Amino acid sequence: MADSTITKIDSAHSPKGPDGEKYLASGTQVSMRLWENEQPGEPKESASRQYETVGYVLKGRAELHLEGQMVLLEPGNSWVVPKGSKHTYKILEAFSAVEATSPPAQVHGRDK
Repeated sequence: MADSTITKIDSAHSPKGPDGEKYLASGTQVSMRLWENEQPGEPKESASRQYETVGYVLKGRAELHLEGQMVLLEPGNSWVVPKGSKHTYKILEAFSAVEATSPPAQVHGRDK
């Protein structure tokens, strides 16, 4: 029989990750996290991750630099970062976004 469990997550009680992200709902194949009020500054060093990321901008603006390309992310925009692609973000103004990762980023240290 398939798992039919409903899980509800209240972000007010969600654990935070090492970079300030809030871990939201997480299943066996996908998880969500929330980035709130990330502040402008220099981009972090480019990295590649062992998961695919899709995101949606709630507020603010940022640049996504991915494999020699750059896209401007603004409220209402969504994006995809393919698994294994080298990328970084540069926050231009206070930025909030929801991301989903598959497989879940926080499992087995994948978000490091």
